[in-house]
Amino acid sequence: MLVKATLAVLLSAASLPVLAAQCETTVESNDAMQFNTKEIVVDASCKQFTVHLKHVGKMAKAAMGHNWVLTKQADMQPVATDGMTAGLPNNYVKADDARVIAHTKLIGGGESDSVTFDTSKLAAGEQYAFFCSFPGHWAIMKGTLKLGS
Repeated sequence: MLVKATLAVLLSAASLPVLAAQCETTVESNDAMQFNTKEIVVDASCKQFTVHLKHVGKMAKAAMGHNWVLTKQADMQPVATDGMTAGLPNNYVKADDARVIAHTKLIGGGESDSVTFDTSKLAAGEQYAFFCSFPGHWAIMKGTLKLGS
């Protein structure tokens, strides 16, 4: 009888939904100017969200560096254009650019970086883009970020 009761408790516990939201993700970049994902969904219950960027390629930062930049969709191209003039020392992100919600530093092959941002900066229904602002990369290395329910 005790075995049946224990088994019943274990089975019912196993069927409970997982309540903890996933408030972080890892995005990989490579020497072929690609991210390994085109979409990130941020659970609405997350107060903060962390993106871990990992460059799985081998090329140096000056030749094939990558970063992860988050903006509203409409701001992607102007932020990328302004990033080119900011240059390598500024990670190809204009200093104090209010249009940038979050960004990592520029990394080369074998390196990684992370950024954590407050999800209160995101609005339901708004379209967000993430991209690499290294000159010429943003047209290919991009994806969408959505605030989930």
